[in-house]
Amino acid sequence: MSEEYKVETSPLSQMLSSGNKTVQIDIYSGEDEDGWVLEIQDEHGNSSIWDELFATDQEALTEAKKEILAEGINHFIGPVGGKGEWIKGT
Repeated sequence: MSEEYKVETSPLSQMLSSGNKTVQIDIYSGEDEDGWVLEIQDEHGNSSIWDELFATDQEALTEAKKEILAEGINHFIGPVGGKGEWIKGT
């Protein structure tokens, strides 16, 4: 009988929009992890996942918002189906 891996999703996970673009900010922690994982996913299923873990889910959310403000939301929008050119500008 296999055991199920448990993942805790932060209540701070949310959608964030800028202009007419939207990304999903996912913050979660697994039972074997010592911290919170930050992932930003676009509407096409492309995702950016941070290598480092965050001590709190609030720190992860702050980092996501800081990076979206610094880089622009288009930095986190990839091509449809994960193939082709990344969307730039606008």
